[in-house]
Amino acid sequence: MPSVVVRDVSLNFGSVEVLKSLNLEVGRGEFLVLLGPSGCGKSTLLNCIAGLLDVSQGQIFINERNVTWDEPKDRGIGMVFQSYALYPQMTVEGNLSFGLKNARLPKDEIATRIARAAEILQIEPLLKRKPLALSGGQRQRVAIGRALVRDVDVFLFDEPLSNLDAKLRSELRVEIKRLHQKLENTMIYVTHDQIEAMTLADRIAVMRGGIIQQLDTPQAIYSRPVNRFVAGFIGSPGMNFIEGEVVGGAAPAFDAGGIKVPLDRYEFGDGGARGGKAVFGVRPEHVALGDAAAAMPCQYDVEVEIVEPMGSDTLVWGKFAGQNLSFRVETERAVSVGDRVRIGFDPGRASLFDADGGERI
Repeated sequence: MPSVVVRDVSLNFGSVEVLKSLNLEVGRGEFLVLLGPSGCGKSTLLNCIAGLLDVSQGQIFINERNVTWDEPKDRGIGMVFQSYALYPQMTVEGNLSFGLKNARLPKDEIATRIARAAEILQIEPLLKRKPLALSGGQRQRVAIGRALVRDVDVFLFDEPLSNLDAKLRSELRVEIKRLHQKLENTMIYVTHDQIEAMTLADRIAVMRGGIIQQLDTPQAIYSRPVNRFVAGFIGSPGMNFIEGEVVGGAAPAFDAGGIKVPLDRYEFGDGGARGGKAVFGVRPEHVALGDAAAAMPCQYDVEVEIVEPMGSDTLVWGKFAGQNLSFRVETERAVSVGDRVRIGFDPGRASLFDADGGERI
């Protein structure tokens, strides 16, 4: 049974359509990530669910209750914002208890909830400190704790880690994952960082222009993106795109400037492969080099143009059919600019997109 349901929701700011007839169901206990570039509507959708923005059209249900026009405090949600939004004059304990006191909860209940949240988030030693005496990561833990003490079924996170440095982001990402596993509450998380999305989510909703482009598990979106936009947004670095055309017939192939990639492992449906312009997509990590390339169905020679050491591996850039192609190699393997190397890949792990609409073929 779904915990949150968004039904035909649209939001307009004057003549600007921000959300366009969105439909979304979030399962009970699910961790759903809203992912997309700035301006795609992900934070707007979260704010509509929270009640911070009124929808222009449609309905929102939380735990089977229509909350479309309910006040935020009456929706049974806890929200963590991008900014910590802590009261500087209050201690950590005061920040955690503020909302509970306003709700007139008994003192014993408030103390129990604060103690539980502090234990889960490992902030017990910080309860008597004020926000100015805390690090960025500690402040964000307190902000999460403030939502946690509300003891609600649905938590909403609006890019909570974007103000932190890379190391703290990584650490708190793990803590949020642990928190979800421990609480088993429904969580909806907004981010533009695809690594956060891939590591945290049970499912990802990739958004663009106020529309959900694809809603699926992280692995399904990574392996079978529905269009070129999703394929390019997921992955770091993104998927390689080679422009060319499909040559149909008994032995269909993708032709890019005379370099052909066989497509016999693709399923084109009853009509078979149709000729025409197309875009071939292959991820850098699926391109092999050297001995590993010899075992691949397709092999080509590439001249190295750029070498980027990444620590755990090295990202190499070259030209394939006159177009940019990146691939990963082991750190121990010496690759230099100007080298001519043998690469290979399995077309079965690649994607093929329509050149005009960008949809997956």
